[in-house]
Amino acid sequence: MKKINKEFLWGASTSAYQCEGATDIDGKGKSVQDLTKSKEGVIDFKNTSNHYFHYKEDVALMAEMGFKSYRFSISWSRIFPKGIGEINQKGVEFYNNLIDELLKYKIEPIVTVYHFDPPLELESQGGWLNRNLMVDAFVNYSTKLFELFGDRVKYWQTINEQNMIIQVGHVIGVINPKQDNLFKKLYQINHNMLIAQALVTKKYHDMKLGGKIGPAPNISYVYADSCDPDDFDASYKANAWRNWLYLDAACHGKYNEIAWNWMLKNGYEPELLPGDLEILENGKSDFIAFNYYNTGNVKASSKTGPIKFSDSDQQTSYDVPGLFDIKDNKNLPKTEFGWSIDPKGFLHTMRAMWDRYKLPLMITENGLGAYDVVEEDGKIHDQYRINYLRAHIEQLKIAINEGIDIIGYHPWSAIDLVSTHEGIKKRYGFIYVNINDDGEGDYKRLRKDSFFWYKKVISSNGEDLI
Repeated sequence: MKKINKEFLWGASTSAYQCEGATDIDGKGKSVQDLTKSKEGVIDFKNTSNHYFHYKEDVALMAEMGFKSYRFSISWSRIFPKGIGEINQKGVEFYNNLIDELLKYKIEPIVTVYHFDPPLELESQGGWLNRNLMVDAFVNYSTKLFELFGDRVKYWQTINEQNMIIQVGHVIGVINPKQDNLFKKLYQINHNMLIAQALVTKKYHDMKLGGKIGPAPNISYVYADSCDPDDFDASYKANAWRNWLYLDAACHGKYNEIAWNWMLKNGYEPELLPGDLEILENGKSDFIAFNYYNTGNVKASSKTGPIKFSDSDQQTSYDVPGLFDIKDNKNLPKTEFGWSIDPKGFLHTMRAMWDRYKLPLMITENGLGAYDVVEEDGKIHDQYRINYLRAHIEQLKIAINEGIDIIGYHPWSAIDLVSTHEGIKKRYGFIYVNINDDGEGDYKRLRKDSFFWYKKVISSNGEDLI
């Protein structure tokens, strides 16, 4: 069996608003997430894991695990408090220090430009629906990041989970579902994001900084519920709607035709300005960063009428009339939080992307959220997480053996952080952070069993998974 390349980037991921804290000091402006109202009994994002003050300790622990890389995001409003205008030097200093600390341990910094946290000042002026404002601001922000950090950062990701922003943005906290013409607006937001992403990608290429840039969507293959040809057709369309709409634009420089025709038929198509298709064509990505947690399962559509949002946090969680109906996949086990577990689906998803785009793949999220507890022996015995990650890495190795170019694996998450809407109780990290949803705790870092297991995986370059 073909072995993993010695340059393979083993690491893990976080995002700024979910782990940094320090939301109201050192000149940081407000982001949309700073105003997110948590469910009762759930911690907010004000302090989170306090990574802003513990980054040296956290990086040292990553180095102890043997990380080759660390994928994190930069808070837009920490760099530009109002999204545009005056730059915050304290924010620049923090990320300079973080990047330099990583490089001190020979850990490759992998930066996500935008991860669910638009500046509140821009959002109050229309956000991504205000194309002129937001696209220009995003290009300006991204260009400044390239200028500030591009000498040391060689892997960039533009927008994290753009497809989830469009499909479950109300759960993430970035979309208000109670507005007129919601889905027409959503696909205009999507288009404006695609244009901004393409312009930023071209800008990065023009700056000739010697690195690579790509998108970071959440990609999960969608199965047909049966061998019925109509169910297979529903699967084909569901993959176009959920996955290829976003990646075709980023990698092929054009809209997916199935998704575009569906938007036209339902009156959801965005306004395209003269030159937009040329912008997409000239802003193609170098690689695909993608997040994978589970697969979808659909059957032929039995419904008509408009889409209706679901309250679920599942990633393909509501029917799309005329395209597909969601079906629970009874063949798969589920996590404590009801998410299906499908390691073989991970392989199917990588195969589908490789067949379609032939671009290098980087896994930027994959993990198990669970109720981790500190036992009487003072340790966190998360064998369930080890089992989950082992099963997925086994499929990753099969993909590499088949010739799929995979350049890195970054489970979610490096340290415990505040989940998008489940607080700190839904833990993902290799490193336990001693804080609870009441805000009680001393932020002490503890090594989970998975910490020592992943250290062994990295040191053996994926050979020892026991």
